[in-house]
Amino acid sequence: MKLYYTPGACSMAPHIVLREASFIFALEQVDLVKKRTAAGQDYYQINPKGYVPALRLDNGQILTEVAVILQYLADRKPEAGLAPEPGSMERYRMMEWLNYLATEVHKQIGPLFNPQIPAEWRENQLAVLDRRFELVAEALKDKQYILGEKFTVADAYLYTLLTWTRFLKIDLGKWPALKDYVARVAARPTIREVMKAEGLTR
Repeated sequence: MKLYYTPGACSMAPHIVLREASFIFALEQVDLVKKRTAAGQDYYQINPKGYVPALRLDNGQILTEVAVILQYLADRKPEAGLAPEPGSMERYRMMEWLNYLATEVHKQIGPLFNPQIPAEWRENQLAVLDRRFELVAEALKDKQYILGEKFTVADAYLYTLLTWTRFLKIDLGKWPALKDYVARVAARPTIREVMKAEGLTR
């Protein structure tokens, strides 16, 4: 398999899972401005959507969308324990979180990277994001990870999104549960491997 990624982008979530589950895989960086891969290929020819991640499967097919790629990888290596059993209520709870992260957190925080958004719109985005973070913090209050005591693919996604707060100068100290969670996940060996591989180690 090959993961098309951009350092620190949402493609970091499947990158984490690939390492957590000990997959054999290749990485190829994508310049999202030029829409070119590190090998010089037109990225639109790989993923017509033009954004990362994209996962090239061993049979040549391309799979896109973070939440889908995460579940695909978890199901390919069930022994890694990165997702509850398909059909179980716990699996639907994980899917519930993946959907919430994709539609209510990712899509709320992403536009804040645009330096051209008006100040009033930015303040509105931050106010809505506050409410989203409050809900996630409440869910984590008495847990190690978002589903309980076990790291899952939903944590790979949540952690990735929370790392963006550093670049956006959003202080997670307002939500101690989130701040502690980020520190806890960051201490995992695979996270350190991912950060190094993507050139994000400080």
